[in-house]
Formats: sequence, structure tokens, C-alpha cells
Amino acid sequence: MSVLFEPITLRSLTVPNRVWLAPMCMYSAAPDGPEQGAATDFHLAHLGSRAAGGAGLVMTEAVAVRPDGRISPYDLGLWNDRQQEALARIAALITAHGSVPAIQLAHAGRKASTGGPTGGSAPLGPEEGGWPTVGASPVAFGANPVPDELTEEQIAVLVQDFAASAVRAREAGFLVAEVHGAHGYLVHSFLSPHSNHRTDGYGGSFAGRARFALEVAAAVRAVWPDDLPVFFRVSATDWLDGEPGWTVDESVLLAKELGRIGIDLVDISSGGNAPHARIETGPGYQVPFAERIRSGSGVPVSAVGLITEPAQAEEVLTAGRADAVMLGRELLRDPYWPLHAARVLGAERRWPRQYGYAVGPRG
Repeated sequence: MSVLFEPITLRSLTVPNRVWLAPMCMYSAAPDGPEQGAATDFHLAHLGSRAAGGAGLVMTEAVAVRPDGRISPYDLGLWNDRQQEALARIAALITAHGSVPAIQLAHAGRKASTGGPTGGSAPLGPEEGGWPTVGASPVAFGANPVPDELTEEQIAVLVQDFAASAVRAREAGFLVAEVHGAHGYLVHSFLSPHSNHRTDGYGGSFAGRARFALEVAAAVRAVWPDDLPVFFRVSATDWLDGEPGWTVDESVLLAKELGRIGIDLVDISSGGNAPHARIETGPGYQVPFAERIRSGSGVPVSAVGLITEPAQAEEVLTAGRADAVMLGRELLRDPYWPLHAARVLGAERRWPRQYGYAVGPRG
């Protein structure tokens, strides 16, 4: 049997296969008014179609835990009842198609208040609906404004904001919560010496820089049911040679600490914290990071990064380099990639009931 289509059990939750939808921002929520940050019919169709297409786990885009944590005004949020209700529709649809609904909880930090890719990714001024940004230190990301350095009191509030959104997520029907600690957003900005120049207990050494990440992860784990898993997404490296930055070795150490506090899987990506970083891309270019962190920490991991072919994804798992694969752009191109891959690999396919009579076992 194909390993890619074997189930995987984390705590009491069994995910039917190891092809998972990676979180990808769609920039399609209302920017203001009573529907601000609420998922729309587009999100319902977008995420529901990937569940219908056979992905074992379907993860939302980054969902901000508070208004100023959005990358853009068009991001999803989860700090009020209306947003929770809208996300509950999506969790129910994913579940109805036999997939596992997962949610990524995030705060954009110093990369917040931009137009998003559809708006040129430029920082927004107050007249454009922008807002002040915050970070580990007053270190700007590229041309973005210099963020306000968070006080320890503000940090404590943010930790509870993550926990409060996690409670809402579970009430909405999600079975997996992921803390977004990658791509230069708030949690990552604390981890990396490139963006964290603090001299208090949240800076300096690895222990200090990792403190906020571990506090957020622990707070989410504390409110999430004991029988359901919590993930953490990390950028394995800042891709900075010859200057201070977050490294793969530190990612291994972080994964060990995350495992100790009950995090069940580390979702491995890279980069995003320094606009001048030189990233060497290619098929599966981030898989070696996943392999290194998995072997060095003993914690299950998912791999991502230009994984496009069924045989390639299968090899990642059979070689013990990761426990699951996250597909992003490839699942945008083809929502039914898992079903096509199952045919290629000789695995059983799970067409939606409504399609099965017409498509048949060979379709």
C-alpha cells in the first residue's frame, strides 16, 4: 500500500491520509463592517473543494487572533462570534467530506497592515485603513514601518489572545489547531536574532528568544482537548549566511521543547523573516529541513516546498524524511491532486459520493 495514503494517528485523531492542504492566504475577507475578518462563500468553496478532492487534512489560511494581527484588511480573523459562525460552516463541510478540519492561528506582527499580494503588498497608511504594527523589537521588515516593541504586559495579553481564538476554533468544529511561528510573522520575529534585539527575558539567548513561541504553544495546548493534536509551523532557517538569523539547529532545539509541552507535529517551512535572504529553491527544497528536524528532535513533522509529483511525495514518506506532506500551489492548481495521485500509486480513492456513480473506480 502507498504510504502517502496510509492513515496517521495523532493522539486520538486519525487522519485518513498524508496529503494535506498547506495554509495559504486568500485575501478575500471583508476589510471592515460587521463581516470584517469573516470567512465568505469563497472560503467555503475553496476549502471544501480540497476536502472533496481527497486531502486528508485541510488547513485554513492564517487566521488572525486580533484585528491588528492581520497581514492585510482582507485576512480572516477569529476574535468574535460572527467570525466563529462563518468558520463553523467550513469546518462542517470539510468534516462531511471525510477530511480533518484544521486551523492556523496567527499574528502578523511587523508584517501586518499591508495591502496583501493583490494590493501590491505595500504598507497601508492610516488613510488607507492601515494600523500601527508591533514586533519583538523596533526592527522594520524591508520598507514596512518600524514596529512598536511589545512590552511584557502586552506579550502576556497576546498569549491569551491565541488561547481565546483556539477556544473559538474548537467550538467551531476544528480538530487541529496550528500556531503560526514562521515566515517572519510575530512569533518568528521573537525567535530570530535578526528581528529580536531585546535584552529582557524575551531576547538574547535561544531560551529567551524561544520563550514567547513556547508560551503561545503551551497556552493553545492548555485549552485544546487532550485527545486532539496541536501543530506548530516553523521557518527552519532565515536563509541568512554571514549574519545573525534563525538556524536549522535552533529549529531542532525548538522542536524538542515543543514536543515536551505537548505539541504533536511541527510543520516545516523556511524563510520569510528577511527580504534580502537568498533562498535556493527547487523540487522538494525544504524537505531536508523537515528530515533534519524530525531526526534531531523525535517529533513528527510535515514537509512542504515544491512537492508536485505523486512519486516524489511518496519518497519523502518512505524514506522517513517526514510524516506527511503539505501541498500548497499544487492543490491550488488541482484540487483533486490526491485522487489522481492515489490512482498513480495504486491506492484506494475516496471520490465524493455525489461523483462516484459517474466517475467510477477508474476515473
